[in-house]
Amino acid sequence: MQQRQTVAVGMVGCGFYAQNHLHAWADLRPEGAILAAVCDMDPERAKAAGVKFGVPHFSRIEAMLEAVPLDLLDIATRMDTHRPLAAIAAERGIAAIVQKPFAPTWEDCIAIVEKARQHNAWLAVHENFRFSTSMRAVKKVLAQGTIGTPRWARLSWRTGFDVYRGQPYLAEEEKLVIQDVGIHILDLARFFLGEVERLSCETQKRNPKIRAEDTATIMMRHTSGAVSVVEATYAARRGDDPFPETLLEIEGDEGSLILSKGEKLTVTTQGLTFEDHVGGPLLHWTSRPWHVSQEAVLHTNRHMFERFRLGLAADTSGEDNLKTYALVEAAYEAAASHASVKPRAHVT
Repeated sequence: MQQRQTVAVGMVGCGFYAQNHLHAWADLRPEGAILAAVCDMDPERAKAAGVKFGVPHFSRIEAMLEAVPLDLLDIATRMDTHRPLAAIAAERGIAAIVQKPFAPTWEDCIAIVEKARQHNAWLAVHENFRFSTSMRAVKKVLAQGTIGTPRWARLSWRTGFDVYRGQPYLAEEEKLVIQDVGIHILDLARFFLGEVERLSCETQKRNPKIRAEDTATIMMRHTSGAVSVVEATYAARRGDDPFPETLLEIEGDEGSLILSKGEKLTVTTQGLTFEDHVGGPLLHWTSRPWHVSQEAVLHTNRHMFERFRLGLAADTSGEDNLKTYALVEAAYEAAASHASVKPRAHVT
């Protein structure tokens, strides 16, 4: 298969978090990823992004696709728009990256995957936590067998940061912390420990001003026999808030590792302990504390671009992300039923 020299990228959605995608694509231009056009249903927002990044701007995706030849669409819009936008891409044979959460329901997720398959269109989900520098460092330690086989883990994302200020719509969502940020942590649990056999979950709504759950505690039994605890909350009250970092500890049969605030990795093996800072550097467009998430976007976009250019599936392909989404769905079912739930599988 001949490798593409350049890839023309269209950005759909130019809002709050999409700015990180735009900057990342601009940084990847020397590598062959060419941001060619932007689109947002808000004409002023689309214009601002177009002017800032020096590309044509549109308020309708159809107009953008008719005017600019594109290879790849990066869809960073509200999840209720993902299914129709991904369908437009698939029907035109254009590859698509869909921002997480994949879609509002399991049925929507399946429909997006099946539509892409029907049209032989490349599809991936922008699940970026596993691509951060610190998480890749953790994965490397595990892959090297430094702590032996992982047997137990706790993955924690706990903050009191006002997420509603930048994304006010979150306060009105019917599902919140599991679907918005817990999905990232569940994906990390899969990334480090493998697939999940069953899970249980308890949720709480600690902020009376919001509609859905803002705290979730999930326990999972992995098919490997490992057990993990996933914690996610927007209602923490901490003096030393680690936002937006994921903190974790993993115990193996020959040692352990701990990722603490400030992206400090502590590894203990054979009675010896080693410490290292495993975070990435500030980029010219990133700032603290968001840099942890921002640099992960750059690494995710690079992975997507490289895999698409080679004609290979992304690590977080649509098919793969169904396994993470199934954990989200199972967590909500377990919280409602107060029973252990087996995640459903997608049968092709």
